[in-house]
Amino acid sequence: MTLFPLLTGLATGLSLIVAIGAQNAFILRQGIRREHVGAAVLICMVSDILLIFAGIAGLGALLGVAPWFITVARLGGAGFLVVYAIFAARRALNPQALTPVADDSGSTLRAVVLTTLALTWLNPHVYLDTVVLLGSIAAAQGPSGRWLFGAGAALGSIAWFSALGYGARYLRGFFASPLSWRILDGIIAVIMLALAVTLLLPVFT
Repeated sequence: MTLFPLLTGLATGLSLIVAIGAQNAFILRQGIRREHVGAAVLICMVSDILLIFAGIAGLGALLGVAPWFITVARLGGAGFLVVYAIFAARRALNPQALTPVADDSGSTLRAVVLTTLALTWLNPHVYLDTVVLLGSIAAAQGPSGRWLFGAGAALGSIAWFSALGYGARYLRGFFASPLSWRILDGIIAVIMLALAVTLLLPVFT
């Protein structure tokens, strides 16, 4: 079995998750302060994995009764990827810095858990990214490839949140530099466009 779906899932997952946002800023904050990092990171990883495979299973079931949906999935997934590429390119042109929230008070485990859950499950973008977008792209990988794609996306989530939470004290300088985000978002834009092309080729060839 080719590892292409796994690598595609890894690249797509990382491209979606590596962006300036409230969830990443909170994990960075906890990592720098070394407060309940494990709980916050675990919640983010498990939530992502559940949503990723829920999207894959749901759209996979849809393909079983509507095989034509594979073409729709390819077109829709490519469209989403192009839009994300445009957003990443715009961020690259106007880079920002990811910094933790300024707060000198300590956080209890309960507060960290509730905040992480809220930032994850109450964010509408997480459903678009994991359930709809990743599910659509996974469906285009075929019956067996879609699960390998999901595994790759899950690995991307595990790697990112682990690095962000436990490596925050070493990565703070990187995240504080707009130039670093300009380069990173530029790379993400290129990856997104390349993935969109790979989805569209089977439709028009």
